[in-house]
Amino acid sequence: MELTDKQLDRYARHIVLKDIGGVGQKKILDAHILIIGAGGIGCPAIQYLAAAGIGALTIVDDDVVSLSNLQRQVLFSENDVGKSKVEVAKSAAQHINPDVIINPINQRLTEVGFVEDVAAFFAPFDAIIDGSDNYQTRLLVSDLSVAHRVPLISAAIGQFQGQLGTFRGWEADKPCYRCFVGDALDPDDCDDCSEVGVLGAMVGLMGSFAAMEVIRVVTGFGQDPAGKLQLFDGLAPTMRSINLPKDPYCKSCATPLQT
Repeated sequence: MELTDKQLDRYARHIVLKDIGGVGQKKILDAHILIIGAGGIGCPAIQYLAAAGIGALTIVDDDVVSLSNLQRQVLFSENDVGKSKVEVAKSAAQHINPDVIINPINQRLTEVGFVEDVAAFFAPFDAIIDGSDNYQTRLLVSDLSVAHRVPLISAAIGQFQGQLGTFRGWEADKPCYRCFVGDALDPDDCDDCSEVGVLGAMVGLMGSFAAMEVIRVVTGFGQDPAGKLQLFDGLAPTMRSINLPKDPYCKSCATPLQT
């Protein structure tokens, strides 16, 4: 596929980057990304991926827009209160870039019978962004990422802190998200931002960073971040990276030789 004159103009600032170029932009245009959650992390990720020219986005969320979302979920306005988040996100993303295909799924990934053929559902995806707000969903997404060998970009925020990691747990030397958090004995035990609060701009930072990591996965620019966790402290402000070990007894990604 050759880039059209319009695409050459629209994506010129990507194309002149020697680590992306025309070849990288074609990969972006061909990519299909799964986004779990159209909330604080999902909103900026959707915006920047649509602007970047990602070929298709499948967005999964069963929530509706509420007034309290508007402090940080930047795709939505007061006119959207009460509407399906995925439908509003689809309209907003296509307003940014009408060439991007948006597949909204107004359903929870954890619902029984989410899809009839899980393997077929995950086959088209080049990467997953998980911005969900509970361990039950996060661990399920991680296990599906490992089972179907789709790179996972997992982002989380709380108050003034954020964290982000890229996971490819099916590889012998790379951990999965379950290696990082364990089995989360209480799958619903996540901080609720309605109780502890969250800085809206921090959510925007983490969602934008997640979008950048998707583009890294798709194009291969820069260094490989898999197996590391990026930690942001908005109070300091500081950023640091830590290495995550692979759990040899992980029930999701450990091989028979490891167990």
